[in-house]
Amino acid sequence: MRILVVEDERKLANFIKRGLKEQGYAVDVAFNGTDGLFQAKEVPYDVIILDVMLPGKDGIYICRQLRKKNVSTPILMLTARDDVEDKVSGLDAGADDYLTKPFEFAELLARVRALIRRKHQVGTTKLKVADLELDPLTRKVRRADKEISLTSTEFALLEYLMMNANQVVTRTMISEHVWNDDFDSLSNVINVYVNYLRKKIDQGFDKKLIHSLRGTGYMIKAD
Repeated sequence: MRILVVEDERKLANFIKRGLKEQGYAVDVAFNGTDGLFQAKEVPYDVIILDVMLPGKDGIYICRQLRKKNVSTPILMLTARDDVEDKVSGLDAGADDYLTKPFEFAELLARVRALIRRKHQVGTTKLKVADLELDPLTRKVRRADKEISLTSTEFALLEYLMMNANQVVTRTMISEHVWNDDFDSLSNVINVYVNYLRKKIDQGFDKKLIHSLRGTGYMIKAD
C-alpha cells in the first residue's frame, strides 16, 4: 500500500515515514501544502496523512480541493489542536479520520490500517486466498500448515495482490502502490519480486496461486 505524508515538521514526517516503511508501506513525503496537493492529485495513494497547519496551502484547503476533484483517497488529518471546531472543519472538508498531536505511532498505524480496510472493503482482519492466509496485524503469512517468512517488500506485494484477489493487477498498479516515488518503472524489479513470492508461496504445492498474464500483469486466485 502506498501512503502520502504531508507534514511540514520534518522530524515528525521522517519519523512517520520510517515507521510506515518498517511496516512494509511505500511512503512519499511532501513538506508543504502546495507539493502535497499536487502529489495527491497525480498519484493514486491508498491513504493520505495530512497535517492541518501547513505552509502554502493548509490541510483543510487541500482536503476540500481533493474532494472537489473527486479524489476519494482516505484522508487522516493531523493537528496540534484538540478543538472540536477544528475536527468538525476537517471532517466537513472531506477527511475520513482525525488524530491529535502528540500521538502514539501504534494508534496512527491502527487508523491507517482501518482506512485501508475500509477502502478495499475488507471485512475481516485476515486476507485469505484458498489455503493462503495473510494477517496484516501480526504480519504473518501461512499456507496450509506452513509459516512463510517474507521481507517487507515481499509482504507488501503479496498483501496488495491478495487485496485484489481474482483481479488483474498491472505492473503500473503494483509500482504505484508498493514502491516509492523514486521507483524505476523500466526495471525488472517487479518480475524479480513476483518470482521471489512464487518460490515461497507456490513451490511445493500442487495448486499454484500466483499467475502471470502475458502483456497484462499478475493475478492471485484459487483456481
